[in-house]
Amino acid sequence: MAALPGGMKCPRALLFLALAVCPLLAAAPPNVIYILADDLGYGDLGSYGQKLIRTPRLDRMAEQGMRFTQHYSGAPSCHPSRCALFTGLHTGHGRIRENCKTPLPEEDFTLSQMFQQAGYATGGIGKWALGDSGTTGAPWRKGMDEFLGYLDQTHAHGYYPEYLWNDGSRMDLPENADGRRGTYSHDLFAGRALDFIRRHKDKPFFFYAAFTIPHAEVAVPEDSLAEYRGKWEEPKKFEGSKTYCPQDQPRAVRAAMITRLDHDVGRILDLLDELGLSENTLVIFTSDNGPITAGGQDPVFFNSAGPLRGMKFGLYEGGIRVPCLARWPGKVKAGSVSDRVSDFTDMFPTFAELIGAPAPEGLDGVSILPTLLGRPEQQKPRQLHYWEAAPQQALRMGDWKAYRPAPDKPLELYNLAGDIGEKNDLAAQLPERAAEMERLMAENRTDHPDFPLAKKPKKGK
Repeated sequence: MAALPGGMKCPRALLFLALAVCPLLAAAPPNVIYILADDLGYGDLGSYGQKLIRTPRLDRMAEQGMRFTQHYSGAPSCHPSRCALFTGLHTGHGRIRENCKTPLPEEDFTLSQMFQQAGYATGGIGKWALGDSGTTGAPWRKGMDEFLGYLDQTHAHGYYPEYLWNDGSRMDLPENADGRRGTYSHDLFAGRALDFIRRHKDKPFFFYAAFTIPHAEVAVPEDSLAEYRGKWEEPKKFEGSKTYCPQDQPRAVRAAMITRLDHDVGRILDLLDELGLSENTLVIFTSDNGPITAGGQDPVFFNSAGPLRGMKFGLYEGGIRVPCLARWPGKVKAGSVSDRVSDFTDMFPTFAELIGAPAPEGLDGVSILPTLLGRPEQQKPRQLHYWEAAPQQALRMGDWKAYRPAPDKPLELYNLAGDIGEKNDLAAQLPERAAEMERLMAENRTDHPDFPLAKKPKKGK
């Protein structure tokens, strides 16, 4: 028996319990594939208004399922965003609140552990960023039967690494040693995803496809670049840095990276169709946070944030509102659009309800399974959503969004119903509303000694 938050126990034979309590599982427990892009903006897909980058397979996925217009990541950067996803706790309650080396502790029960204890085969690829090898947060200690990828988010900055982690062991890539660029890591991840699905087609599985595209470095094989090479003027070449490789055509390469990701998502969906698994597999596609200029990227040129203000690392909408698509033929209505406000912390309770497993107590999210299934009358409401990225805070309640750049700065107030771009600060006009949002900000967080909101000044400053 594994202890969950609140003292709850999680039995090892949940699969049989799930079959008994969840009508959706009358035939077979549903598979779940959660695909997470990296630094993909709200406006980077055709179904969200992108005009320059081709994303035909993801646009088709939107036509085949549900497109969310108000879905949010767990944080404006990768490490805390993944923490929110896997623990169901927002950044005011979670153990990880900024990009750092802190692993998930032993006591944090994850959604992958829930799937594993329910009898599911579990696997993942790409960027883990919840704990390095030998720590309590390593994937094989957090419910992953299999994992191929980068454990540390800094290691994930290169697409031609000298090694990856494969099921607990270091896997060397000699073709990438000494600066050689022989194997593109994304291609290994796509191949492993397809292989995992084939090997587990006869039993329920959960697969976490945390692709690193389009995070910098800005690099892509020639077979993808050919489509975009020379398509646009490149006014500024990226000379390279200690972290990222130089790139003389960053616009073309970034576009090619996204189209390559799109192609490989299509390969996953096609394989589900080929194996007859589509009608029993919920596939969700989203991004860990908004876009950024790192590595020479030009999100302004591509309108990557769409109508939103801000980018990665910030708590304006452009840093945290992300595309989200859900496909489940026969269950999720084709061509449907949901304006329900949701975020990463909703995934844990959603998947728990989906497979009939008990969710830990005290999660910040609520299940959106009724929304996915087109049953709004059964959908449990959620009062608010909270984020912090020290020293910033943000809170959304209904159409209202409060943002504070630092504890000693004035709170800003926006009504997103008519001001999605957060251009009109209403705090001075609506002081009572602003005060209420400020109170809720304080009530919906707990202090964390490692992640104080107000950074302590350095000695001598």
